[in-house]
Amino acid sequence: MIALENVNLKVKQGEFMSLVGSSGAGKSTLLRLLIGEEMPTMGEIIVGDVSINSLTHSEMPYLRRKIGTVFQDYKLLPAKTAYENIAFAMEVAGKDDLEIIQDVPEVLSLVGLQDKASQFPHQLSGGERQRVAIGRAMVHRPDIVVADEPTGNLDPINTWEVVNLLLKLNELGATVILATHDNSIVNSLERRVVLMDKGRIIKDEEKGKYLI
Repeated sequence: MIALENVNLKVKQGEFMSLVGSSGAGKSTLLRLLIGEEMPTMGEIIVGDVSINSLTHSEMPYLRRKIGTVFQDYKLLPAKTAYENIAFAMEVAGKDDLEIIQDVPEVLSLVGLQDKASQFPHQLSGGERQRVAIGRAMVHRPDIVVADEPTGNLDPINTWEVVNLLLKLNELGATVILATHDNSIVNSLERRVVLMDKGRIIKDEEKGKYLI
């Protein structure tokens, strides 16, 4: 079975792009290829001036530090507080204690959770957990933020808090790729929209709409 076929896509630095399409259209597969979780059987994926295809297993973490990822199910560590979840991402990247002490409170403040630093994921609402996940993605100051259905489990108020955070990251210079089923988000953003169906890109509009 072919997951993606003849996909040719270029995303400019600093762009905010919505990737849309029904379930099974190929959105998540495309994002997994972009972050190096899967490798293409044909073709090439280039991030900046680096071909992902040519990276060794040991080189892949350096690529991933340039890319922040946010998922629908948060992927937080349940036994760590909001502060510790973000700090752990920095520890894994080899940051020293001084950087962690300086940067984590700043990130928590940016996502509006400075008063929730010592709370564990089960003590946070879904929207708060997603903001911790965004904070974790932000902490490396990534060039690219990949968000795969980040609002899928959230109510409308929390959905827009998350979308506004992604817009803030974009204003700070990050390229944002948002995969979503939510046409109300896409149509309100009035940004670039790429529509996928059955593993192909069937529409690519500079200021697109998602009509379902």
